[in-house]
Amino acid sequence: MQMSGEYRIEASRDAVWAALNDPEVLKQAIPGCEEIDKVSDTEFAAKVKVKVGPVSAKFNGNVTLTDLDPPNGYTISGEGKGGPAGFARGGAKVRLEADGAATILHYEVNAQVGGKLAQIGSRLIDATAKKMARDFFAKFAEVVGGPAPEEAVTAAAEAAPPPATAGVRPLFWVLGLIAVVVILLAIFG
Repeated sequence: MQMSGEYRIEASRDAVWAALNDPEVLKQAIPGCEEIDKVSDTEFAAKVKVKVGPVSAKFNGNVTLTDLDPPNGYTISGEGKGGPAGFARGGAKVRLEADGAATILHYEVNAQVGGKLAQIGSRLIDATAKKMARDFFAKFAEVVGGPAPEEAVTAAAEAAPPPATAGVRPLFWVLGLIAVVVILLAIFG
């Protein structure tokens, strides 16, 4: 699955960059995140609890950051495993653009899921992915830049384009990991 979008965060690009690399900020923002550890400057390990319809599981995932261009962006890739529930793997390109005193976070995600998660209907996966993405960005923006106006959170969630692929769409940052679980791999996972 592929998905892209952007989100406005009322904080400087340097502050957003620092937060994207801070395990404590990510733990607060990733829905269901129980644990996230910075293994090195370019690697994270996380445990995320996710429920998608009838499937509930804990995912263990690893994420690697490449193409680092502080404070402009990076590429994140990883994989999350949830035992019988399945797996999520993929990556995302994250780009930060200064917009006055705020920052626009652009993302492009490419993810795959397998196992029981892949058997769930695409509408349920899409709805869960959108909710997880909305929850992540709202919490991340609040932690980094203070509470955002409700209408800004709603507008950003509604403005996100639908996934470009047909069939099952992973959760988005499910794991995304992970960046949930792999980014929420990662969206979807």
